[in-house]
Amino acid sequence: MNPHLRRKLASAALIIGLFVLWELLCRMLGVSDIVLPKPSQIIVTLVQRMPQLWPHTVQTLYTTIVGFAFGILAGVALGMLIGSSRLAYDVAYPLLIGFASIPKVAVVPIFVLWFGAGTVPAILTAMIMSLFPIVVNVATGLATTEPELEDVMRALRANKLEILWNVGLPRTMPYFFASLKVAVTLAFVGTVISETVASNRGIGNVMMIASSSFDVPLVFAGLTILAALGITLYVIFSFIEGRVTGWATRKDEFAAGL
Repeated sequence: MNPHLRRKLASAALIIGLFVLWELLCRMLGVSDIVLPKPSQIIVTLVQRMPQLWPHTVQTLYTTIVGFAFGILAGVALGMLIGSSRLAYDVAYPLLIGFASIPKVAVVPIFVLWFGAGTVPAILTAMIMSLFPIVVNVATGLATTEPELEDVMRALRANKLEILWNVGLPRTMPYFFASLKVAVTLAFVGTVISETVASNRGIGNVMMIASSSFDVPLVFAGLTILAALGITLYVIFSFIEGRVTGWATRKDEFAAGL
């Protein structure tokens, strides 16, 4: 059997085994659904309530993607600035770290004061949550570009913009796509945080209402939807990464021998 396929089957079997163990323990120990619902109960809740959950799922996905897109644009711009200029690094990096250290749940009320409750605060929260890893990775990719490559471009009379476009940005691609896979999950976190505080739509709002009424299976159903959306976007970006930066990936045979 193909080693890659064997690893995938082993991973799937382990994941299924964990859920089976969860189900068996809940049944054997008589755990109430209010404390910890069984996976079968979560699936039943998803099937029964999907017509009501679907509009909220679309809202959360839309908000996350829009905020994530803005995060990419701002993150790449800031990362290029910080990675290309020592002065910008010294000025912007401490400010960026300080802002990233602020709990985002404390920022949501400010967005509500500025823009009102609804979709805009959720988009902004998703954006700022995904911003930091993109900035750091893009700046790191540019800062670690081999000086020899830049010297060759200068010898060919290339200006700074041409060096950035032909050397810096391609060198940054592995860092950039690695940051996207992290940032997209953080964007979902930002969206849900805002939806629980300042929105009447979205999976976060559904989970908040469900928890207040002790509808724990619905809370776990919301968590399952968020996990599925996050995994789907992660897989999409992993696929794009393999197509764009395959040259920077070690072969499976070589990695397996390490």
